[in-house]
Amino acid sequence: MQIKRTIEKVPGGLMVVPLLLGALLNTIDQMHLPFIMSFLKSLGVAATSDGHYEFLRIGGFSEALFKNSSIILIALFLFCCGSQMNLRVGGTALKKGVLLTASKYFTGVIVGFMWGKLSGDMMNGFLGLSAMAIIAAMTNGNGGMYAALTSQYGNRSDVGAVAVLSLNDGPFFTLMALGMLGANFPVIAFIAVLLPIGIGMILGNLDPEIRDFLKAGELLPVPFFAFSLGAGMNFATFLKPEVLLGGLALGFMTTILTGGTGMLVFKLFREKSHIAPVAEASTAGNAVGTPAAIAAAATVAAGSGMMSAADAQAYQDMVNIATAQISISTLTTAILCPIAVIMIDNWQKKRGINGRLESHEMDNPAHAAVNR
Repeated sequence: MQIKRTIEKVPGGLMVVPLLLGALLNTIDQMHLPFIMSFLKSLGVAATSDGHYEFLRIGGFSEALFKNSSIILIALFLFCCGSQMNLRVGGTALKKGVLLTASKYFTGVIVGFMWGKLSGDMMNGFLGLSAMAIIAAMTNGNGGMYAALTSQYGNRSDVGAVAVLSLNDGPFFTLMALGMLGANFPVIAFIAVLLPIGIGMILGNLDPEIRDFLKAGELLPVPFFAFSLGAGMNFATFLKPEVLLGGLALGFMTTILTGGTGMLVFKLFREKSHIAPVAEASTAGNAVGTPAAIAAAATVAAGSGMMSAADAQAYQDMVNIATAQISISTLTTAILCPIAVIMIDNWQKKRGINGRLESHEMDNPAHAAVNR
């Protein structure tokens, strides 16, 4: 059976399919169907605090992995992602990586801020979108998709920029943005989020064998923490208008706005090909873990007295809706982003720009003519 290959046919499938599966099982659990509860009781499953019996709460390793593992697995994922951040990148690739990361980040922060201000509510704006959901989705691009698209349509330095773009993996940039927007997170909350990434980055750059060893961790934990996140949702969450419409709006904004801003920045810095900024105009599947990580940081802030318990609870209450919206944005951009790259590639070719050549190669007519 080709289960993995089938799952991967779904855009962002390794994240989306397990998340939906977890939500489906949790939805069945929350229906508290008598015949299911009787069956679980006959197996000796302990009742929950409210007296029910649930598939996802049978205790032991099963409950630990499938119901309660999201935070620890997200931390492992961040550690492994940090180990893949190669500090030894070429000058042009470094420049492009910095431009792409900065333009995508500040676009997401500005849109999140303006959306909250115009809505009059940073926690629950138009279409149910919070500033946290917008920033998390718009600032974290799909590195795998970027690498695939730039390998096919871009040049060497476009592909190399992925080493810098990996900095936007995880919740740290979103946490920093929320801090700039006025959320009172203590320094320890930033350290707690950044430490796994930082330790991974140090180890990966000190020893290439450690980097190779941890590379699988960029992908392996994703379906597991996605399932665990889904196991905290009710399937009906995805059918709510604010989730569906908000997620679709988030996907279109991510591709159009972050792609457009990136192209503008590349133009200002005299980059002839704009394949890279459009290839980065997506939402990463791992961004679904950001709301849970931010809620955990808010709990730390409340414990230190720098955030009220009510504000920390507000972040906790946003987790399910924000996670679902980001999931829909991931699916949407997985479709929109490749289409946009193909359109930009065709547009450039009509103007004599070959995206597979470096800028200095395009300036050499003989070289460009040979490689067209």
